[in-house]
Amino acid sequence: MGTATAGKNGAATAWRNWAGNVTATPVRTVTPASVGELQEAVRRAAEQGLRVKAVGTGHSFTAAAATDGVLLRPQALAGIRSLDRTAGTVTVGAGTVLRDLNVALAREGLSLTNMGDIMEQTVSGAVSTGTHGTGRDSASIAAQIRGLELVTADGRLLTCSEKENPEVFAAARIGIGALGVVTALTFAVEPVFFLRAREEPMGFDRVTAEFEQHFAENEHFEFYWFPHTGNCNTKRNNRSQGPAAPPGAVSAWIEDELLSNGLFQAVNSLGRAVPATIPSIARVASRALSARTYTDIPYKVFTSPRRVRFVEMEYALPREQVVDALRELRAVVDRSGLRISFPVEVRTAPADDIALSTASGRDTAYIAVHMYRGTPYRAYFTAAERIFTAHGGRPHWGKVHTRDAKYLAGVYPRFAEFTALRDRLDPDRVFGNDYLRRVLGD
Repeated sequence: MGTATAGKNGAATAWRNWAGNVTATPVRTVTPASVGELQEAVRRAAEQGLRVKAVGTGHSFTAAAATDGVLLRPQALAGIRSLDRTAGTVTVGAGTVLRDLNVALAREGLSLTNMGDIMEQTVSGAVSTGTHGTGRDSASIAAQIRGLELVTADGRLLTCSEKENPEVFAAARIGIGALGVVTALTFAVEPVFFLRAREEPMGFDRVTAEFEQHFAENEHFEFYWFPHTGNCNTKRNNRSQGPAAPPGAVSAWIEDELLSNGLFQAVNSLGRAVPATIPSIARVASRALSARTYTDIPYKVFTSPRRVRFVEMEYALPREQVVDALRELRAVVDRSGLRISFPVEVRTAPADDIALSTASGRDTAYIAVHMYRGTPYRAYFTAAERIFTAHGGRPHWGKVHTRDAKYLAGVYPRFAEFTALRDRLDPDRVFGNDYLRRVLGD
């Protein structure tokens, strides 16, 4: 989680993100109890010449939310505001944590159509950085937004949808905090449904050769490759009539502890202390997996707990180029002295119409690389980034990357449309910071 040492609306000495790789020292931290208080905090900061950033749970690995000005914590703006079953929408406060939203929707017999694999983020933080899961037909969380409220640099509250302020709506669904502070989001929802998950170990050569087939045959396909091995774990999620048949205790423990948490933590700690052990650990860990099938409601299938802290880079590539890029990454790892203890994750998304979405205008596949927190990651990430950018990759806005506005303008056809809107809504860069200067320019 992100942490800040501060009173309710007092001076903050420091803020640190979940991974611990980004810190900031704001002049003050404000926790508004209402939208009106948030508007006033923005107006006051602008009058004082201070910059403003809103921060959720700090799950971004970039400095997207870092500020030396006023840090807004919108956690009090949480919970379901309204539910419209006829329209199939739910409106929630921006500070709502995805976990709480998923549980509340399930209680109402409703669900989002698709989601990412963790649910510790606030809804506004998740959508602002382009958080996504995997899907053949269903896209990122931001693509499921039907309306939003945005506090702009002059303290006004804009209501945005396809009908109201449509040009702001088109861009602000993934705004990286550059256009204003999101205070509420309206999502499309549907009656809750069951997903049948099929997890199966598969060789690297087979899964890459059959990638397009697996993608075409499954609503949600993803796989993990274990570096230093030829082993992968595949996951296929498809709608089912039910009933619920959650994973058994043993297989749940293997997934939860071996791959995600307690045992994985110990293995990574050993790897950090003695890097030479990593390839043999990877071989053992990847062979410990066995096929399993289970059925449950969506958030219990899509998401899993993540207690082991790490640093991550993820790039979105044209889907038809992902297999070549992954093979190149494997070749680099195999001939280098790199020791990688985290699996490499591959997911997909259909093209969408959001200006700064990593899937904007093109069918997309993602490659995510991770390193255990505290382990030197630059050599690995630099090598991976070189491959991804050679394929016209777009970096995830909330994950480690080194790209700048010049590069990004070349891979986002609607980049200038977004920056022009930013110039109109925030000409004085009240919501600016060093990260936005790098990725969007001045």
